[in-house]
Amino acid sequence: MNDKSKKPQKLKARLPRGFVDRSAADIHATNEMTAKIREVYERYGFDPVETPLFEYTDALGKFLPDSDRPNEGVFSLQDDDDQWMSLRYDLTAPLARHVAENFNEIQLPFRTYRAGYVFRNEKPGPGRFRQFMQFDADTVGAPGVQADAEMCMMMADTMEALGIKRGDYVIRVNNRKVLDGVMEAIGLGGEENAGRRLTVLRAIDKLDKFGIEGVRLLLGEGRKDESGDFTKGAGLKQMHIDYIASLFLETKDSESIKQVQSSEEARRSMMLPLQGVLGGNKQNETYLNGIDELLSLKSLVTAAGYGPERVLIDMSVVRGLEYYTGMVYEAELTFDVTNEKGEKVVFGSVGGGGRYDGLVSRFMGQPVPATGFSIGVSRLMTALKNLGKLGQDEVIAPVLITVMDGDVESMGRYQRFTQALRNEGIRAEMYQGNWKKFGNQLKYADRRGCPIAIIQGGDERAQGVVQLKDLIEGKRLSGEIEDNASWREARVAQETVPEADLVAKVKEILSAQAEDRKRAGNA
Repeated sequence: MNDKSKKPQKLKARLPRGFVDRSAADIHATNEMTAKIREVYERYGFDPVETPLFEYTDALGKFLPDSDRPNEGVFSLQDDDDQWMSLRYDLTAPLARHVAENFNEIQLPFRTYRAGYVFRNEKPGPGRFRQFMQFDADTVGAPGVQADAEMCMMMADTMEALGIKRGDYVIRVNNRKVLDGVMEAIGLGGEENAGRRLTVLRAIDKLDKFGIEGVRLLLGEGRKDESGDFTKGAGLKQMHIDYIASLFLETKDSESIKQVQSSEEARRSMMLPLQGVLGGNKQNETYLNGIDELLSLKSLVTAAGYGPERVLIDMSVVRGLEYYTGMVYEAELTFDVTNEKGEKVVFGSVGGGGRYDGLVSRFMGQPVPATGFSIGVSRLMTALKNLGKLGQDEVIAPVLITVMDGDVESMGRYQRFTQALRNEGIRAEMYQGNWKKFGNQLKYADRRGCPIAIIQGGDERAQGVVQLKDLIEGKRLSGEIEDNASWREARVAQETVPEADLVAKVKEILSAQAEDRKRAGNA
């Protein structure tokens, strides 16, 4: 058989791993949620800005999300002038580039927000995607702890604006200076230990994912996952692993946390755990500066009415990215949800951020303080659906104007009906398929979920009337009619009105349908 007689191979339609298609319902739910977040950010005085999906790879710098993945966790390509570009892995690094490039034009402090997709070249899995949406807010040019405190309070307000009640969330706060002080104490200070230091921080950051024992493995020789893949660990001594575990992994309800939340004497008490590593009465200024900043933040948020049930100091908060230099925070949901296996699990983190004073400075050669917060839109949307706080406002399908005759005059009338409904804010569409098979039009309306079908044939046109078919009521009544003769005789949920009354009657039917849905929801 020669090649000419072979049938051409059909291209297989397949979605890349780690990516998803989004339905209309998902998009409407996302828009509903981001509108509420935007309202809070705007109320705090933040303004929008937008940066492109691609950045030059060197602008992203050394602060990449995953050194164990190809291209260090980002998707990269080389353009036609041999420069490497990468899809952004977060919205913070592009903001730093934007601020540096426009530094003479912007007003400091620069308070801005933006929403958009980010991309991670990571191993995909259940609930773990390579493309996802974030919604960030940042303040650039404000060095004080008060800017960090405001971020925490704004995140608490955002959670409540989304319908998450107090007690179902908490904004957890730590300081990377505390962590850096500990790294210095166990011999991991200095630029030469930057890689091992980051490995330790990323290991601690995986507490919610792998548990204490999994993190201990990552702090030691390494950990093998269920698939057999091995992740090399930080190679710490056992005494240092035990110390880190006691300070950062087992402290959510410890006495030290309660002291930080309740007393300025915490400065002294929080230094005690480090004495065993430092020896004698040695001090670690980095560690103490971190504790002082945490205490200042606690005072500020408490004075504004944001107690520990909303903003909580928690030593287990780390954040895995290297560019954080001070406060780090996470928004955590604390209620139980049912996962795909039917198990009750705590939802966990839906956003995070912190202070990144060095990120803009890389471009400037001068200090430029900055702090910000990022909400994981896709993850938070899942949580809100579990709470029944999202997607409750059902999007109504359009009213369908059917086509009975294909001449220009008739088509003009159908289009006029359609525009009259749209002009009154009613979703409407004129059927655009093969109009000669009228039954297919009603099948289309049924599959589309259309609430009403508008029908006008030659007889109706001669009388200046239209027929309105209440498809929702018709579907309900059809279950009560046993044969076609009864159906034709009953003319289920169908009535005739003058053309001039079309819009008013459609509004009346849609209003009645809305009342039925409301009653059904309250039943």
